[in-house]
Amino acid sequence: MYVPTKLFFTRGVGLHTEKLTSFEMALRACGIAHLNLVRVSSILPPQCKIVSKDAGLKLLKPGQVTHVVMAEASTNEPRRLIAASIGVAIPKDPDQFGYLSEFHGFGVTHRKAGEYAEDLAAEMFATVMGVKFDLDKSWDEKREIWRVSGILFKTRQITQSALSNKKGLWTTALAVAVLIP
Repeated sequence: MYVPTKLFFTRGVGLHTEKLTSFEMALRACGIAHLNLVRVSSILPPQCKIVSKDAGLKLLKPGQVTHVVMAEASTNEPRRLIAASIGVAIPKDPDQFGYLSEFHGFGVTHRKAGEYAEDLAAEMFATVMGVKFDLDKSWDEKREIWRVSGILFKTRQITQSALSNKKGLWTTALAVAVLIP
């Protein structure tokens, strides 16, 4: 059975005349272009330790099949704002699984994209824990509900935003959670 024990976050931007190559350039900026990436859904495994990018990369070999949760935004529209973000909800109990979320957007600031992804991961975790709440409540009101319900947890995010090239080159923004066996 394969259950990742470590995870790291990375992000990057790529530019090129071809969309696929801009994606490759973004992977290079992330430091993960040498891996065979498999996108997976968004569960943070129990007991999974978050490590630095440098520490995580040392555990991977070129060509290795590597599972990732990836947010990606691409455009060739001149001067278009794009953002890709990964949010994570880390449970208080390390034996409980958590949630990762992806956000891919246009016209959204770096800050807003990061907040959205982080909030989404928190909401997914809270609902799986059986906590009911009004979706229209503010983040602070939701956090208070989660605190009172006893499911305290930490959240964080990594976001990559970019203003696309003014000459119409493809611009790709990536935010990635890399899962390590």
